[in-house]
Amino acid sequence: MRKSLQLLTAITFVTWIGTRMTAVALPLVALAETGEVWATGLVGGMAGLPLLTVGWWGRGLRDRLASGRALAAVMALNVVGLAVVPVAALAGEGGALALCVSGLVTGAAGALLGPAQRALVADLADLHVVRGGRAGSGRWLAWQDLAHRVSMIFAPPAGAWLVVAWGARPLLWCETVVVAAAAVLMLAVPAARQQEHAPEGATAEGVSALDVVRSRPQVAAGVLMAGVGGVCWFGFTLGLAVLGVEHGRPGALIAAGMSGYGTASVIVSLLAPLVIDRLPRVPLMVFSWVVLGATFVLLPSAAPGLAGICALAAVAGAATPWGIAALNTLISEQTTGAERRAAFTAETVLHSGGSSLGLLVGGALIGWAGAGPALVATGVAQVLAAAGGGLWAWKARVKAQGGSVQGLGARRSVRGPGAGRSVRGLGARRGENAYASVPDEERYRRDGSW
Repeated sequence: MRKSLQLLTAITFVTWIGTRMTAVALPLVALAETGEVWATGLVGGMAGLPLLTVGWWGRGLRDRLASGRALAAVMALNVVGLAVVPVAALAGEGGALALCVSGLVTGAAGALLGPAQRALVADLADLHVVRGGRAGSGRWLAWQDLAHRVSMIFAPPAGAWLVVAWGARPLLWCETVVVAAAAVLMLAVPAARQQEHAPEGATAEGVSALDVVRSRPQVAAGVLMAGVGGVCWFGFTLGLAVLGVEHGRPGALIAAGMSGYGTASVIVSLLAPLVIDRLPRVPLMVFSWVVLGATFVLLPSAAPGLAGICALAAVAGAATPWGIAALNTLISEQTTGAERRAAFTAETVLHSGGSSLGLLVGGALIGWAGAGPALVATGVAQVLAAAGGGLWAWKARVKAQGGSVQGLGARRSVRGPGAGRSVRGLGARRGENAYASVPDEERYRRDGSW
């Protein structure tokens, strides 16, 4: 299992590098083929539509994505989508239609692939622990997040250099080849899922992500915090860019902010996998989003000084990975099988989809209120969401602990996918996450949520 987990992490790293390099080349190709500036964002804009609606159209598909072979098929679809633009450019038909088709296909593949990869990592990590391994799902998911964040640092500059050296079209072909190779490697990753019992409320269309999240208050609180954080992210990116213009330093403030944020987040992401299993989940999520929101509030007062902007952004970058790691760990501990994939889908839709939505409306908000007030407002929103989410999870914990508890060793009636079985300890069912099959009041005693 360890080799399969390492392979999955490597595939994540390589594909994210290709994606970030392509983000540099694609607008240039779009501009060259159409001659219109508005077309440069077509692929990204169209890719957001499948992401925001995946809870509807992907409900029956995600339950089948429980093995490397199934994920390889989705990656093959992604290869087709990536190849649309360079093939159309070669044929002289690289217009807006090709850009829209590429965005829809790659967006659909990405909306399925991201949550499925995280769920498969958690499944394999659970099986790894059952077989005697030390690193659990939280640690392996944190390593995957590290691969994602490292790619943010050097992939865009490398992409810019390759555009100068090769040109934009060859770089698009390069990513297509890289993703195709990754799909071939993905075939070597086995399935970790044992035979699953259909969760209560499941239908032929699959498990409802809303029902899964709603039945787990701690996960719901974490997803809420991440969703609000995604919507408010425009305050940092667009806000700092406009703030720099307002202070007569165009490009300088956003460059300082992104440098500080990216560097700190990578450094902290190196530490997170080593200690995430020892830290309480919900307080860590609350701490992470409160600190991130507080830095947003303070950023306008630090402008136009580059050192202050960089330092505050570094604090934000150091806080964010903890919240993401804690939420991923919480999902992997409290869900399994189809419910796990549904929960990761909910996280992706609200966080990444919220980020797209925030960018869509953020420009208008900044234009109306100004960059400084927008930064303060988005910061306050994140602090309030973290406080509200933490209070929600705490009340659910108190309510659960107030139920009848007959002892950790007692036989219990199990709800959900484990209905009808008794639980005698963390090894209740071989190959399955034991946290997903114990009642709430016992789970609060056993896990590290608080």
